[in-house]
Formats: sequence, C-alpha cells, structure tokens
Amino acid sequence: MKTQFFCPFWGHEHLGHVAFIQKAKKSGYDGIEILPPHETSQKEQIKEECEKNELAIIGVWGGMIEGDFETSLDTYKKHLENACSIDPIFVNIQTGKDHYTYDQNRAFLDAANEISERTGIKVIHETHRSKFSNSAHGTVPFLEKDENLRITADFSHWCCVAETLLEDQPKAVELAISRTDHIHARVGHTQGSQVPDPRAPEWQHTLETHMKWWDQIIALHQEKEKKFMTITPEFGPFPYMPMIPLTQQPITSQWDVNVYMKDLLKERYNK
Repeated sequence: MKTQFFCPFWGHEHLGHVAFIQKAKKSGYDGIEILPPHETSQKEQIKEECEKNELAIIGVWGGMIEGDFETSLDTYKKHLENACSIDPIFVNIQTGKDHYTYDQNRAFLDAANEISERTGIKVIHETHRSKFSNSAHGTVPFLEKDENLRITADFSHWCCVAETLLEDQPKAVELAISRTDHIHARVGHTQGSQVPDPRAPEWQHTLETHMKWWDQIIALHQEKEKKFMTITPEFGPFPYMPMIPLTQQPITSQWDVNVYMKDLLKERYNK
C-alpha cells in the first residue's frame, strides 16, 4: 500500500493557485488539499495545473457557521457542493457545531450523505474543535450509531480539548482509528492544537504519541489491502503558528515544517 501526501493550500494563499501547485510538486507532494474558489474559471485553472503536474486534489471546507441553524445548514450544503465540483478524490469537511443537539448535527451529516450519493464524491468528516466531532468522547455516539461514518483523523484538536494526550480515552481513540480514511498530520498538545515545532526535542514524546496513532491507522488499511492511504501534513499559519512578540514574524516556516512531516512519514510508511 502506498501512502500519498497532500500539501495544504491553507496558509499559502498569497502564492496564488498556480505558484502553489508548482511549489507543491517541486517539494515532492502527491497532491494538494484546497478549499476551492467558487469561480468556475479559477477551479478550471486549479484542475488544469494539477493535471499538468500530475497532482491529485482533495477538496476541503472549514465548515464555518453563519447565523442560526437553518442558515448554517444551507451554507454547509452550498460549500460542500462547491468542494465536490473540483473533481476531488474526496472532500474533507468540518461538520456541525459542538453546541448543536445530536439531531441538529445529524442533519448536517445526512445532508453530506445526500450530496455524496448524488455527486459520487466521497465525503469525510474532520475531527475538529467546535464541530460535532470536537472531542474524543463527544464523537463516540455518532460513530456508534452510524457504522458508515468516516473521518479525517486530526487528533491534535482532541488533545487540546481534553488537556491530555488521550491516554485516559483509549476506547474512544480506538473506535476513531477504525473509522479513519484520511490523516491530518498535525501534532497537538495538552494546551493547544499545534506544537510550535515538531522538530524540537522537547516535543518528541508528543510527536511519537501521534505517530503511534497514525501507525495504527496505516496498519488497519494495510490489513484491508487498500491501494493507498492519504496524509496531509497540516501545520497551519498564525494563530496556529505562534509569532515572535511585536514582530508579526512566525517562529518558524510553516512550509518547512510540513515538508519535514511529509518526509518523516514518507520514510516511515513508504519503505
């Protein structure tokens, strides 16, 4: 099984689509993960440039909530439809809201299922703060009641919410691992969803904890004889990335950190 690595457009919007895609190719990625624009001409430009550079596309949307429940659900549908329109291999989306009821969040998941079935594009739901999947324990009821629910494992958020490395919630993590189809390889800690730099020795235990979870996910997909697994190294820009006070300068390079994670995991999984 080959593990494929995708470069996040998030944080690199200043490059523009073409320069970003070309840089991702030169940096050794297999594809890009991008929130597609709504303009048809821009989507066509992205698709053409990715095809030229032999890069696959993962569509993404951040699931920002606008207004009340009904307005939020309508916004969610529109953006998910748009993410599906860029011909991605699948869409990764942030779904619902942590303070919505189970039934309200279920309405978001049902809408995603309907759009997925109609478009033929697989939809995977990211584990993320403030969404239906904001915590390990809070996601369990959704996974238990819907055996078809598939997730993007971004356990960095769960560490931040729980203020632990989830060592006290092994069954919840095990269930989530069994439902994972995509990995966001960002390393979270007990007080935040992104360590300042995963290359630093003081964060090695935290990095290794996350890699053990990713190892289990990869192993499960290998057991099922899947052809490939996808990973997006997803260390983000400010405010995920701390800045040096009073300078507006990031403490390190977001691009370099993500390339480091790509290379580290590529060596680990594509031997």
